[in-house]
Amino acid sequence: MQNQDFTTTFTVDQTPQQAFDAINNVRGWWSQNIEGSTDQLNSAFLYQYTDMHRCRIKITELIPAQKVSWLVLDNYFKFTEDKTEWKNTQIIFDITEKDGKTQVQFTHQGLVPQYECYEVCREAWTHYIQDSLQALITTGTGAPNVKEEGSFNASLIEKWGLEE
Repeated sequence: MQNQDFTTTFTVDQTPQQAFDAINNVRGWWSQNIEGSTDQLNSAFLYQYTDMHRCRIKITELIPAQKVSWLVLDNYFKFTEDKTEWKNTQIIFDITEKDGKTQVQFTHQGLVPQYECYEVCREAWTHYIQDSLQALITTGTGAPNVKEEGSFNASLIEKWGLEE
């Protein structure tokens, strides 16, 4: 059976280290609505998009110029019946050098077509990776979600926490 995990890939002229640094600047390409460290091994961060989506992610692997891996510890979608979607899935960025260029392969391991959120998530990840992350690497400016005032109140941070 063919692997059904969502994957998308792009190639840039910048170095693998530049790609690695941009990936870890999550506020620069995914969302400014992030609480916590996004570039420290074993740290956790919170992501929120309006009242539609929030998740808590742990950084499980950081190999400079080669790989970044995250584990989704907790997740909430307002629009799905299955409240386990994304939980315990892996988000992986593989960085390789090919013919003097840098290839970034993004895989959301566990995000499969059977998920209720698959189409919405596929479209969103494609935008964030192919458009925003790639632009951050190549131009220094991505297109993340803008900061929402009051998105992370003390009770949400306490409930979701930044510890594993």
